[in-house]
Amino acid sequence: MSAGSETRAYLILAASVALKRAGVEDPGRESRLLMRWVSGLSGAGLAAAEHDICPEDQHHRFAMGLARRIAREPLSHITGRRAFWSREFRVTPDVLDPRPETESLLAEALHRGPFGRVLDLGTGSGCLIISLLAEWPQATGTATDISGRALDVAAQNAKIHGVTPRLDLVKTDWIEGLEGPFDLIVSNPPYIREDEMPHLSPEVRDHEPALALSPGGDGLAAYRAISASIHGVLGPGGLLMVEIGATQSMEVSAILANAGWSVRAVIPDLDQRPRVIVAQA
Repeated sequence: MSAGSETRAYLILAASVALKRAGVEDPGRESRLLMRWVSGLSGAGLAAAEHDICPEDQHHRFAMGLARRIAREPLSHITGRRAFWSREFRVTPDVLDPRPETESLLAEALHRGPFGRVLDLGTGSGCLIISLLAEWPQATGTATDISGRALDVAAQNAKIHGVTPRLDLVKTDWIEGLEGPFDLIVSNPPYIREDEMPHLSPEVRDHEPALALSPGGDGLAAYRAISASIHGVLGPGGLLMVEIGATQSMEVSAILANAGWSVRAVIPDLDQRPRVIVAQA
């Protein structure tokens, strides 16, 4: 795809064909998002300008981004951002991409809130805790991650969304060294089974941090660790909300029950698959 007199619409169409051949889902949407990224245009702005000639510098950047996407690098790693709920978050290869499934956890927390003091375990990009603090201006939060690089990304997102003064970022393994009480604990821990990892899409398997995807084995180690360790930091009447794999509701519920937790609800995602467990001591 060489620079010339092509319109943005022509480049988007050609890119859609190339992405479809590469096995990318929804190639038309991704082509338009790539063009919006290189042009700085909104969706409406691109619609108004798509029949204009694409400037050479934007054409070159578009071609470079397209080549990376054809190689199945995630679009978010190319553009450096990912939409989650009503906001955009900075993402890098050091954090898990925010996913629509995790919005189910956020929606349930917002439905049951507001809460005063919130803890996010394994925060990654910070999309959960930052979204909660942005929606609850009186709340304060703590977010933990074992990865210092992930916490750097979360700190950037906290600054972008104006919640830095109300958020403590702590490099630790789950809750080690933390003091409660917290009113709400949320977590989207690694839960993919070890034998499922080779079958993930190239975008996930080859580009996202393995430790954020799978703890190895049966995929349930994080739930065992969390359920056994947080009794001392969750306050009276507080809630624990965890994201789960679509087939894990019975196993995770049993883990929580064996650790002394009472499962209050299992919440489905938009595809009606079990996705969030709400528990209480």
